[in-house]
Amino acid sequence: MTDSILSERRDGICWLTLNRPQVHNAFDDGLIAALTVALEQAGADPAVRAVVLTGKGNCFSAGADLNWMRGMVDASEADNRADSLRLARLMRTLQYLPKPTVARVNGAAYGGGVGLVACCDIAIGVDGSKFALSEVKLGLVPAVISPYVVAAIGLRQARRLFITGEVFDAATAARIGLLHTSVPAGELDEAIARQLHLLGKAGPNAQHEAKQLALRTGGADAARAERIDEENAALIARLRVSEEGQHGLAAFLDKRAPAWVGGL
Repeated sequence: MTDSILSERRDGICWLTLNRPQVHNAFDDGLIAALTVALEQAGADPAVRAVVLTGKGNCFSAGADLNWMRGMVDASEADNRADSLRLARLMRTLQYLPKPTVARVNGAAYGGGVGLVACCDIAIGVDGSKFALSEVKLGLVPAVISPYVVAAIGLRQARRLFITGEVFDAATAARIGLLHTSVPAGELDEAIARQLHLLGKAGPNAQHEAKQLALRTGGADAARAERIDEENAALIARLRVSEEGQHGLAAFLDKRAPAWVGGL
């Protein structure tokens, strides 16, 4: 793996660690590409029974990297769309991976980091974790992660969190369904081990079929998801190059409040 992703196989489990702790495991092109490849490899490997996704250090993922965001400001709408499609492919790969997936949420998750958590079959986080879908504060929307977040937390909760961009804690994340449970930091590994033990008791083929059954019954379909990704990538690309999106991104990068703050 590249330096941005650590991959380790232990007892049939593929452990994938976001390895950019210096920037709170934020996404850039390299991390997105490396994680997509790592997931595809794990999904195709018959020796892998399950995948655990976590972050290095004390943060799960802060979402978009600042330098990556600077590139968004100057990129064309077409380039922004292509960029968004790469992130959409990552989320779709994780959502429909043919193996059980476990999010080991070791700290804060924002934006795309929330998307990764929502795409996993099982999500366990530490009590001190913070979460946010704060794109609206930049004049943007959580476009490509939206199908997975809405499926995880429900439409009612998503409507509130998408339009406020507010930060919420692990207890709230567990209550609304983003996390299955939250535990004290010292108990995280034990909780993950317990889930892996349970997963190890099931037949691999039956497990695969059970996952597909749940997704299919819930209306999730990979081909339809790809079509939605195309629409959502076009949406976020349009917003990034819009006057409001450009202003919001520039204000964020300059560490100043955008013009709309204080308007209510």
